[in-house]
Amino acid sequence: MTALNAPLDDAALDTIFREARTHSNWQDKDVPDTLLKALHDVMKFGPTSANCCPARFVFVKSKDAKARLKPHLDEGNVEKTMKAPVTAIIAYDREFYEKLPKLFPHTDARSWFAGKEKKIEETAFRNSALQGAYLIIAARALGLDCGPMSGFNPEGLQKEFFKGQPVWPNFLCNLGYGVVEKLHPRSPRFAFDEACSIL
Repeated sequence: MTALNAPLDDAALDTIFREARTHSNWQDKDVPDTLLKALHDVMKFGPTSANCCPARFVFVKSKDAKARLKPHLDEGNVEKTMKAPVTAIIAYDREFYEKLPKLFPHTDARSWFAGKEKKIEETAFRNSALQGAYLIIAARALGLDCGPMSGFNPEGLQKEFFKGQPVWPNFLCNLGYGVVEKLHPRSPRFAFDEACSIL
């Protein structure tokens, strides 16, 4: 076994999965831009089909940007999102295939998608969701807490942050340093036999 594929230790697995929680209450503590850049530099290596990388990220951080975001949130998401240091909009580029000559240069992968609207939408949505999950894992690995959520007006959000672009929001994720004392008890998870089979 090489160092590259050696299992993570329990402390790392706890940080990323077992003890990590979805947060709704946030400390008044800044997330520096350098950390957001480091976050992208880690998560960008997660696999996507044909290395298509359709996700586009907007890190909503300033007061002005939060004010633009607020009207497009469902009521139950407003308070926690306004208090979060950063809200990531995880979106997807419906013209991602135009970048495939750069990202997947050894074959004509662009032709797999151009003009095929159903395949474009399915691929962009699926892989941007994967990239959003990579963002959550990377954020936890770098010491941040996360609060992923739906509950927003996608049409309004698209016009506000991606007007004139072929980019559509997938989901949101608040980022920062959570208030552990305000967490609810962890909800149950399925046992292996309830969710899995080995054939």
